[in-house]
Amino acid sequence: MSKSRLHRLGRFFLPPRASTHTWMFLTFALFVGAAVVVVALYVAFMLRTQMQEAMDQSLAEQAERIAILVEEAETSLDKQQVARDISRLTDLDVTVANQDSVLWDVRDGALLNAETQISLAELRALPERHVESIERPNRPNSRGVYIKITRPESGLIMRVMQPEPRLFRLVRNMQLTLLVGMVLALVMALIGSWIASDKVTQPLRTIRKSAYQISEGQVDGKIRVDTRSTEIQDLAQSLNHMSSSYREKIDELERLARLQSEFIGNVSHEVRNPIFAISGYLEALSSPRLDDAMRKRYAEKGLINLQRLQNLFNDLIEIAQLEYREDMIKSSTFDLQELLEEVIEMLRPKAEEKGLHLAVDNPPLMVHADRNRIRQVLVNLIENAIAYSDEGTVRCRFRRRLDKVRIEVVDNGRGIPEDHLDRIFERFYRVDPDRSRKSGGTGLGLSIVKQILQAHGEPIHVESTLGRGTRFWFELAYVGTPATVEYAE
Repeated sequence: MSKSRLHRLGRFFLPPRASTHTWMFLTFALFVGAAVVVVALYVAFMLRTQMQEAMDQSLAEQAERIAILVEEAETSLDKQQVARDISRLTDLDVTVANQDSVLWDVRDGALLNAETQISLAELRALPERHVESIERPNRPNSRGVYIKITRPESGLIMRVMQPEPRLFRLVRNMQLTLLVGMVLALVMALIGSWIASDKVTQPLRTIRKSAYQISEGQVDGKIRVDTRSTEIQDLAQSLNHMSSSYREKIDELERLARLQSEFIGNVSHEVRNPIFAISGYLEALSSPRLDDAMRKRYAEKGLINLQRLQNLFNDLIEIAQLEYREDMIKSSTFDLQELLEEVIEMLRPKAEEKGLHLAVDNPPLMVHADRNRIRQVLVNLIENAIAYSDEGTVRCRFRRRLDKVRIEVVDNGRGIPEDHLDRIFERFYRVDPDRSRKSGGTGLGLSIVKQILQAHGEPIHVESTLGRGTRFWFELAYVGTPATVEYAE
């Protein structure tokens, strides 16, 4: 057989790419088929050969003993009688001949006549010392096994035939039954392997289809498999978890894309307004017809917008640093009331300008946080309360809660509508855009507050009632009082 034909035959039985169903079926068929073939060959050949050898040896020994008994008889009549006695007692057919003729052909103890006995030519034609099964002469449906031996000492030729042993017939029938049973077992095994492999691969095909849909971006559906296999159930559960994770990440990316688009739009809008204003004021300043008072006024307006632009970029840089650099938070232990007094000293002029009262009397408490960042949080919250209050009091108070200190900034100003509360920490989001722009705000103050507190691992909370005021609060890690901290040191 040529090499190319062998290669094609190998690819037919062992294809380089095939379904798991096919591979499982072929593997099972190969191993089961090989086992069946080996057992069938043993039953058909080895077992039969072993039985044949045992039969040959047993019948040859029996024929030798009979020949010895016949030879030991003294007269021809005695020899005949020995052959007849052996045939009658053992149900053996005994044929004795010399070189010239058949002397006796005895069956069931009786001599056969010349017409029914075997001829000398037929006897000579039989193979020497070969056991063979044949139909017994003149006995329908009866088989026998015989052997022919030649005795050189006496010149006698002897054939001994006995009925075929029942065990021999039983083994032959057993061989046929085993062969038929193995063929049926192979067929049933192949059918069973086909069904079993289909049960295994059907969920895999479902999972493959779902995985392909996921790779195509269809992550909404769930993989449902009808199987009791633990591994396949776990695989389907893992793929469903992966699909859910992808779905969440895609939703998050889409949300971030929307926020980014909105952020870029807001930045461009916030930057464009002061730039246009500065450009307009500079263009007006170039006019020779302006008097000194107008020139001074336009210059001040331009500087105000320039300062607003600078504040905007400073706030954007601050947010970017807080988002992408964890080392921007440098925690230490400090007195919270002392920090608050510094903040109030800076913001008191703004409050007095609006006629607001600042209530900031609190006991000294030591906390662990980034002092500069918490200062920025307090400035933004109190400044925001001042900006949105027209009268009354802005209060900043502390309360210890177990191992935390709660800091609250409360005002009794205009309040925030409920539908705005969920968005006030978004960048550039303003409850009253016109009023905040007039006050010089960038729309990033509360967003910076949220970023700083998130970097500390703390959330910011807000509650407000329209027309009655607003309360912001957050918590920091409590260390102790100044006296206990100094004593510990």
